[in-house]
Amino acid sequence: MRFSIRHLFFILLSFIFPCAVLAQTVSAPVLAAKSWILVDHATGQVLAGKDPDARIEPASLTKLMTAYLTFSALKAGTITEDQMVLVSKKAWRQEGSRMFIQVDTTVAVGDLIRGVIVQSGNDACVALAELLAGSEEAFAVLMNREAERLGMKNTHFANANGLPHPDLYTTARDLSILASAIIRDFPEYYGLYSLKSFTYNRITQPNRNRLLYIDPSVDGMKTGHTDAAGYCLVASALRGPRRLVSVVLGATSENVRAQESLKLLNYGFQFFDTVRVYEAGQVLSQFRVWKGAANQVDVGFIQDFLISLPREKANKVGAVLESRQPVLAPLARGQEIGTLKLGIDGEPYGEYPVYALSDVPLAGFFGRLWDAIVMWFKSL
Repeated sequence: MRFSIRHLFFILLSFIFPCAVLAQTVSAPVLAAKSWILVDHATGQVLAGKDPDARIEPASLTKLMTAYLTFSALKAGTITEDQMVLVSKKAWRQEGSRMFIQVDTTVAVGDLIRGVIVQSGNDACVALAELLAGSEEAFAVLMNREAERLGMKNTHFANANGLPHPDLYTTARDLSILASAIIRDFPEYYGLYSLKSFTYNRITQPNRNRLLYIDPSVDGMKTGHTDAAGYCLVASALRGPRRLVSVVLGATSENVRAQESLKLLNYGFQFFDTVRVYEAGQVLSQFRVWKGAANQVDVGFIQDFLISLPREKANKVGAVLESRQPVLAPLARGQEIGTLKLGIDGEPYGEYPVYALSDVPLAGFFGRLWDAIVMWFKSL
């Protein structure tokens, strides 16, 4: 049974913000696209969106997962960037965008990666898939396994490059999860997404992400287009310490997908802030512990607690801390033992787990017996 203990306070986050409070709430922009989502990379919070769980054909956005698995193999040391890959006839024959690798020649893994990211090469994707899994079909199994592990609940991959297939689909939300995973898990390779061009086989091709040429804060990530999917763009921008990830799907042209993506990013940077509310290890309160060697345990966050907040609501945020009673020993540091509930203007904003900041071993026999007797009387 869960009993709430109101320990805390109303947090006046205006003391944290160095910015002015706006007079009224600013609505999220309406985009000329089928679906979209805007996510704060540090907190994972969704700042805006429309139909983020609607299934769509991902087109070349599929290549984000192909890159993710390639980066994983590089990090694990199972392949190297200078390793040479023999180009198969299947890879060479791929249609659509290509990096123009030639059958029965060898290409360095590093060049294939750049061919995937910058040139959106369908041929490079198949070459990497065959290197990592033996066949594109086996590689698709790995893609789906990784999607499940990352929490992409509405995604299914059928090939490595995103060419139309009846069993290939994803959502704006799932693509934001994948994009954030690349940025988080592979910072050493993420810089490749900011390359504006790549030359292979004496053919130079530009990066199709127009935002790289428009906004210096944008440093990734990937474009996609098919007749069914429309024009799509996953973008990320870093302004100061804040990074946002946007996904815009089903726009009507290259210009529109770039304009609408920039509109979405500008909205997130202008009207939200990422705030460190508590530092790692900071004590929020203490909870009563039963049957433990100590009667109380400090409660807080193991990592810095960051949240995204609308700037105009900075001084209207309240917080209540609830414990999960009874809190019974033994406790381990990092064990979840309560919830921090945030609200804005009396409306729920989010719930976040809080943790024991130290170990609490079991008390001796008589200590446990006494607490058991006290708990029994309290339950009457």
